[in-house]
Order: sequence, then structure tokens, then C-alpha cells
Amino acid sequence: MDTDKIQNIIFDLGGVIVNIEPKLTAEAFADLSGTDPVDIMELHQSANFFTAYEKGLITDAVFRREVCNFLKRDIPDQTIDVAWGALLQEIPPQKIDMITAAHKNYRTFLLSNTNNIHRIKFCRTFQDLTGRRLEEYFEKVYYSFEMGKRKPDEGIFLQVLQDNDLDPGETLLVDDSLPNIQTAISLGMKTLHVERNQEKIDLNTNGRN
Repeated sequence: MDTDKIQNIIFDLGGVIVNIEPKLTAEAFADLSGTDPVDIMELHQSANFFTAYEKGLITDAVFRREVCNFLKRDIPDQTIDVAWGALLQEIPPQKIDMITAAHKNYRTFLLSNTNNIHRIKFCRTFQDLTGRRLEEYFEKVYYSFEMGKRKPDEGIFLQVLQDNDLDPGETLLVDDSLPNIQTAISLGMKTLHVERNQEKIDLNTNGRN
């Protein structure tokens, strides 16, 4: 791949910049409901309100009510927020260095499937860690719950490309989800598929598509 043609980088957040461990939220919900974490993970796959929340189709209050119904328990809002946010882990210093360097050399964007409760937590963590707002490291940030759509839907990528007049052939997606990577490739974008919570990400790697 000709790396000289890359002018823009779109970064995923969870698993790429912020380490995530979904099992920790499953375990937290299991503790609150007396359910096996494996059962929680299986139920999560079939509960449509999680996806609806990531698309901004329901409010924080409705989401919390749905969680109570899901767990069959009456749980305080703050307790739900802590359990829901348990999957968000540390932001490694090398990831801060990566996006700092990228922002100096490319047009950089953030595109994340996320929700408002998680946004509040990772933005606060980022501010506490760096003394800077997360948005300062990117030309623009895009959150699925504000856009009404989520990856790997083609439309969410097209919106970022069109909003910013980006040439797909000059745009690199860095993401840990293979379906997201596949959609980006179908749109003519360059991609770098990384492992979730990969310790070191080399943006100049020859392993891109």
C-alpha cells in the first residue's frame, strides 16, 4: 500500500484508544441481578434496546428503565451507570502519543459506536489523564448516538466522508471490528484492522488493506 496517499485518519475509540473489557459490565450486571455473566452476555445479544441506545433512539432515562427490566431489579440510576461503564478501562499513554502525532500530520477524526453514559465517563477520564478535552485531538468527533446510526452501517461512514469532503482512497480507518473494516473497504477506504486493546499500533504498518 502507498502510505504517501493517506491524508486522513478515522479512529475508532473503544478497543483502539480506550481499552475495553465488556465482560466487566456483564459481571457487574450479573452481581446486581444474581445472574450468571454468561447468561447476561447471551441476553445482551438479543436485547434490542442496547443498539437503540447506541443509535440515540432512546434517552438515558429510558435506557436505565430498560436495564431494570432486563435485570428484573429496581436499581438506582448511579448504580446502573457505574455497572454500564465498567467495561471502559484505561487509556494507555502510548495511545495518547499516537493520536497526538497523527493529529499533527493528518486530518484526524473519531468515529465511535457509543452512548451518552459512556461518553460522559471516557471524556472525564481523558480530561483527568491529559488535562485536555478529547475533542482537541481530532478535527471532529462522531458518536453514533448523536448520528442516529452506527457502524458497520454504510451510512455512518458516508456521513463522515461527505461532511468533511474526504477522498475514501486517501482515508484510513483504524478499527478493531472486522465488519467495520469490511464496510470501509467496500467504500474504497484504506483500513488498518487492529486487535482489541492492542498495545502498540503502527500507523505506518504494511499490514493495511
